[in-house]
Amino acid sequence: MSTYRVAEAAELLGVSDDTVRRWVDAGRLSATRTPAGEGPVVIAGPDLAALAESLADHPDRERTRASAVSARNRLAGIVTRVTRDTVMAQVEMICGPYRIVSLMSSEAAEELGLEPGARAVASVKSTNVVVERP
Repeated sequence: MSTYRVAEAAELLGVSDDTVRRWVDAGRLSATRTPAGEGPVVIAGPDLAALAESLADHPDRERTRASAVSARNRLAGIVTRVTRDTVMAQVEMICGPYRIVSLMSSEAAEELGLEPGARAVASVKSTNVVVERP
């Protein structure tokens, strides 16, 4: 399972580190520390993916810092859903304020280890979206 530090989570969600810390403090996002209480706070990938998905539908989403950044053609994000059958897979990602959906072979999705909470990069060329792991 993928885990993310606060700064990584903030980058993926297109918000500030302080916003992520406030969400953790308020219980909106779960985070853990090592048993000894040392080391950084980490957020489980599936928990971050669930929050990212809920933020995509939030009406204030366009007001985040990420909405002012040009996406270019490579968008770093987090996988929120993977739907597979025997041949094809549909991979959904949240990349800052953007929701990206890519269709690929089930074999490719498996080889890339794409699952909710995994970090990935969507490369957009015309109408094709290529997903890769950083």
